[in-house]
Amino acid sequence: MSTANPVIALDVMGGDTGLSLVIAAAEIARERYPKLRFRLYGPEAAIRAALAKAPRIAADSVIVHTDQQVLGTDKPSQVIRRGRDTSMGLAISAVKAGEADATVSAGNTGALMAMAKLTLRTMEGIDRPALAALLPTSKADMIMLDLGANTECDAENLVQFAVMGAAFARTVLALPKPRVALLNIGVEELKGTDELKDAAALLRGVELPMSFEGFVEGDGIGKGDIDVVVTDGFSGNIALKSIEGTARLVTGLLADAFRTSWLTKLGYLFSRGALRALRGHIDPDTHNGAVFLGLNGLVVKSHGSASARGFANAIGVAHDLIVGDIARRISDDLDNFRAHRPVLTPEGEAGDDLPAGDA
Repeated sequence: MSTANPVIALDVMGGDTGLSLVIAAAEIARERYPKLRFRLYGPEAAIRAALAKAPRIAADSVIVHTDQQVLGTDKPSQVIRRGRDTSMGLAISAVKAGEADATVSAGNTGALMAMAKLTLRTMEGIDRPALAALLPTSKADMIMLDLGANTECDAENLVQFAVMGAAFARTVLALPKPRVALLNIGVEELKGTDELKDAAALLRGVELPMSFEGFVEGDGIGKGDIDVVVTDGFSGNIALKSIEGTARLVTGLLADAFRTSWLTKLGYLFSRGALRALRGHIDPDTHNGAVFLGLNGLVVKSHGSASARGFANAIGVAHDLIVGDIARRISDDLDNFRAHRPVLTPEGEAGDDLPAGDA
């Protein structure tokens, strides 16, 4: 496929809000990126009816009919057995077949991960794919991975995640040398598991297009001093849910506080602009679009409850990764790492590089 005219496969039957929202999101995305084209997977009659109200994308959209879908209650094992002909399965297969440059779905996360990995397989040099997403901080957006694809990771996995996360940041956030750190229980070099210490030693021992900053604690994620936070999927998912829950708690407490008396209601009138800006900054729709990095093809996951604007943002993430040729960036960085990979001493420190033939 050509990155000049990206084609994105849309699973129109995934998510909670229905087919019409996906079509509306495609229209919004097309306004932002006029060269986008779409392949739409779902019931043909319903898609055609929706496209009748969306003439700007109708002419450049291909409809692939299926009335089968992956449900939110389906287990990944069930989907692997019967999901090939679902809207999700067909959209992912389009990437493998070269009919689309990326897939965007708001469907069942576990099923999407399982089917994407089975269909597309992992890139050479990547042991496991990772789920990465944009998150807000007090300064600018940052990236965290893994957010749930891998509950247990060794040092090699964490190094690969760091390479992929840095490539993501260079592509989507336009950062030439993103600041990367490993999530840990402390910033001191002696703290953490052996896997974390070994990963840190490997990342310190090789010159990569990133600035490795060592470790970051949970309370440092939102400060904006790190561009890419790397962790295993177990810790990453807990951190993500904690961040999301805290955001809801703060906004809820603010709303309650402004309703307590006529004085607080008056205060709300004077602070509406600031509160609107805060809400926009932490709005999940603004940062919608998690990516399964490390596969031989791009798959982007939208929130199931995302608005049309939020789903359009997920399509935008897919567009940026296609145009930025993230697969090449990851592959080049992995080749560089393997060519100059340091040898770890028994103490977990980086020694001399491996000879090129042994890398």
